Amino acid sequence: MTRKRGEGPPLLVHKHYDKGSVFAPENLMREARRQKNIPEGQVPQICVLDPDGDIVRNLLSANRARPNPHWACYHTRLYDFECEGIGLGVIGCAVGAPFAVLVAEELFASGCRLLISITSSGQILPKGSPPYFVLIEKALRDEGASYHYLPPSDYSFAEADLIDMFDGVFDGLPVPVYRGASWTTDAPFRETAPAIAHARKRGLLAVEMEAAALYAFAAARRKPVVCFAHVTNRMGRVEGDFEKGIGEGSAGALRIIGATATTWLSRNQG
Repeated sequence: MTRKRGEGPPLLVHKHYDKGSVFAPENLMREARRQKNIPEGQVPQICVLDPDGDIVRNLLSANRARPNPHWACYHTRLYDFECEGIGLGVIGCAVGAPFAVLVAEELFASGCRLLISITSSGQILPKGSPPYFVLIEKALRDEGASYHYLPPSDYSFAEADLIDMFDGVFDGLPVPVYRGASWTTDAPFRETAPAIAHARKRGLLAVEMEAAALYAFAAARRKPVVCFAHVTNRMGRVEGDFEKGIGEGSAGALRIIGATATTWLSRNQG
């Protein structure tokens, strides 16, 4: 089909950001509960997305997690676990912007009040030798899902007050946590040398696959979402790359999750 003059690609037109969606997550979950005979109930108020699945696998191997009986998603399994004495939920292997946002919509429709995402990422501007973490303040929108939630712009931004809540919270943890920007891509195997050079010029610290979409969702839906990049590799160009740390990185990630949850709860009790 030939586009009319002045009309952009389908991704960028006819989005109607001021209109609600006919297809709603609440309705999907309702029908899934009916079909699967899942009892009514809510998920934990703080949930975690674990795209690599390492946190889930390590919790299960240590008998620290059990399936949530109320989660009605067709595509994923939610596990309940405790961290720093706080009951949390975690979903593994929700990789990529569209999948992450689909699950985020369902979680908030099911009782979640804070979503934490910790995703494996590649190093762009070095902050040291991997592994380490980045608390993502903004993410370059080089993916598709965010454009269904917010009009075109270069970045999706975390809620500033939410991010500022964690100033100093991660100081002293065994694995460093830096604060900065990331590049979100839908196509990790199209991270070309010119694209990486462009990301460096922008001052981006890491490349990952979910944050821009999750922050666009958070802004459009007015939901609290905090994204971390777990910088584990230099694009596989160094022998011995992708070493994540103790428990495939889950030990450090759980320390960050515990500190994040504790801090947020201290400001949002009741």
